[in-house]
Amino acid sequence: MPSIDEVARLAGVSTATVSRALSGRANVSESARLRVQEAASALGYVVSSRASSLASGRTRNIGVIVPFLDRWFFSTVLSGVSTTLMRAGYDITLYNITADRDVRAHVFDTFLRRQRVDAVIAVSIELHEHETQQLLAVGLPVVAIGGPNPRLDTLTVDEVAVARLATEHLIGLGHRRIAHIGSTPEFDVDFHVTPLRRLGFERALEAAGIPLDPALLEPADFTIDGGYRAATHLLTRPGPRPTAVFAASDEMAIGTILAARDLGISVPRDLSIVGIDGHELGALFQLTTVDQFPLGQGERAADVVLAKLAEGEIEGDPDLPSALPYELRVRGTTARLA
Repeated sequence: MPSIDEVARLAGVSTATVSRALSGRANVSESARLRVQEAASALGYVVSSRASSLASGRTRNIGVIVPFLDRWFFSTVLSGVSTTLMRAGYDITLYNITADRDVRAHVFDTFLRRQRVDAVIAVSIELHEHETQQLLAVGLPVVAIGGPNPRLDTLTVDEVAVARLATEHLIGLGHRRIAHIGSTPEFDVDFHVTPLRRLGFERALEAAGIPLDPALLEPADFTIDGGYRAATHLLTRPGPRPTAVFAASDEMAIGTILAARDLGISVPRDLSIVGIDGHELGALFQLTTVDQFPLGQGERAADVVLAKLAEGEIEGDPDLPSALPYELRVRGTTARLA
């Protein structure tokens, strides 16, 4: 394997410059950085992570804490995190927080204290005060998606506003009998996203003078299958049928589309449907949704972590722009009430 000295000779720079350029540090001119990268590529030189760690005191590894690995939203956020960090030469270590309290405690008590990561990104995890204190005690930069956590840098979508926007879209089309598919109680963990979305739904109804009908509230588990079952219950229940459904996730909204199809209910002629997320299948199903750009959330979190590492910051930044964007995308599953 070629050595760092060979890269330095070929690039016409010092070995220290090679080290700084390949570690992504800022105090290297762009022309020198390009020469080093070209020389390293030509020689097939790869920085030894062990040697780099010994020299810099860093592992070039970021810990990412997530509650689920098999859900579309979280995998998409992870994709944004991973792509951005890999471009900067960082690896990631995933810590899957499960419902097992002992496993969760072990992550904070042991894994994150082994000094195997340079920073931590927490995705939609409500960090308890003790967990927050444990992270701060380790002395690592931490960025959370989902928050808010006043002691950490957090990137947050206004869940109430997102849900209100989705519901107001249906109200604006003349719908008054609007059903809501939310979540099961056991799914309401970490930042209580679905209760916040239900709150936005209720506030939109209240502002429009529409009374809340408990019969139009149905729980599900944020999956297509769960949405299908919940929608089937709603649409086959005795009494007047809803003319619109606001689902708290795109996957549940897609399940609602499939349930309506199987029941012979035309979308959007007989039933308008709106979701939240910006799921990649949304365009295929012509789903109207509030896109919260999960890929961009991951990229943004990774950018903040990289900036904190470059600047040597650990404490939270009170000036960090924390509000994440969202946007209503009107497609073919919503229409004016006939």
